[in-house]
Amino acid sequence: MESSAAVPHRGRPREFCTEQALTAALRVFWSKGYEGASMTDLTSAMGITRPSLYAAFGNKEQLFCKALDLYEREKMDYVGKALAEPTARQVAEHLLRGALENQTSNCEPRGCLGVISSVACGEEAQSIREFVLERGASARRALVARMERAKAEADLPGHVDVEGLTSYLYAILQGMAVQAGAGASREDLERLIETSLAFWPAA
Repeated sequence: MESSAAVPHRGRPREFCTEQALTAALRVFWSKGYEGASMTDLTSAMGITRPSLYAAFGNKEQLFCKALDLYEREKMDYVGKALAEPTARQVAEHLLRGALENQTSNCEPRGCLGVISSVACGEEAQSIREFVLERGASARRALVARMERAKAEADLPGHVDVEGLTSYLYAILQGMAVQAGAGASREDLERLIETSLAFWPAA
């Protein structure tokens, strides 16, 4: 029987850490959006050549999708935790405060990657915009379902329009992302959260 040591390795090993390179690409997309991030920006930040990028991640669109996966795993994990909160108001507060922590971090670009990329309107970005919007729609459906459950449990008043309440919460989250991207302070965003929660319908 031939030993495994005698079996030659196929291809040259990559000379970079794909996870670190993907993290670098994420920061570029987060800072500049999909359209604003050039291939030169990406390869420079990732510390690799274009052929290496294509070999490891595919084209720019595929790279963005992988970066979005990483973003959701590492930066959006608070969403799943929020949905597990015992009351609808706690769900809303956890979402808002999780977004606040993301958007005021000193070590990351400000704003929300999904918002930054979904507002892109050029022809190049159309498929990416649709991809981001579908991801957002899936998350929104989960939030609507959670609010429907809260209403069924009498945690929300019976007259509450769950779709409207979810849209209200999304408008606040998206507004926070835009304001954070424009340089709003943590104090400004905390004030917005407190005011928004003050209008939350009581059970």
